[in-house]
Amino acid sequence: NRDPNANRGRRYHAVDGDSFRIGTIEIRLQGIDAPELRQTCVGIGSRQHPCGRLAREALSKLVLHGAVQCVLLEKDRYGRELSQCHSGALDINLEMIRSGWAVAYLNAPMSYRKAEREAKAAKRGIWAWRFEIPQDYRNRNRAVEGNMLGED
Repeated sequence: NRDPNANRGRRYHAVDGDSFRIGTIEIRLQGIDAPELRQTCVGIGSRQHPCGRLAREALSKLVLHGAVQCVLLEKDRYGRELSQCHSGALDINLEMIRSGWAVAYLNAPMSYRKAEREAKAAKRGIWAWRFEIPQDYRNRNRAVEGNMLGED
């Protein structure tokens, strides 16, 4: 559990829609998967929407004020801290799903899957368009583009 006062005055930087940095620490939001930075969604008339960048913007707004507290659950294979994070009373992980900028992993809590169904029904965020599930996008593009995690 991170002490929120330890990072007071430090800037949080969203890397993409499901991870951010504070100093040299990279935190990955547990249980959610947001579009990759270069990933696009397809709208009416085949119009491309930069849904990966829009997801990053949504996370940026949630961590902007720096009152973020995270509980470290484990580390992933890239050394990122898989965490459950809050900004005040707001559950950041859940809010990214609720607002439609991330999908829930299959093993995510029931509240995440419920929020995903609601976002999909309301066509919020990426659900307003056609899109490829981020994990499928990564798997399809990894061989072609190399490591997409270090984008921008």
